[in-house]
Amino acid sequence: MIELQAVVIGKVQGVAYRAYVQEAATNLALVGYVKNNTDGTVFVLAQGLPDVLKEFVEYLNEGSSLAHVESVGIDWCSVSGTHSEFSVRH
Repeated sequence: MIELQAVVIGKVQGVAYRAYVQEAATNLALVGYVKNNTDGTVFVLAQGLPDVLKEFVEYLNEGSSLAHVESVGIDWCSVSGTHSEFSVRH
């Protein structure tokens, strides 16, 4: 298992982007969380198998129907902690 940390830039707050990311991650059996940053970006931490995380990146780039994703910055890391589910943090 590895960890993906992503910062999503664009119109990604107030457009159900976090709920979209949580649903995609849950459907792919990933664990971690998604949260809004104060600068208008969204932070995503997801843990899972490399091939599944690569598929997840496609969802991050697509976004919810009201979102407009400009870019997704991704760091691949060793697992930093354990999570039991994929949650939305406030």
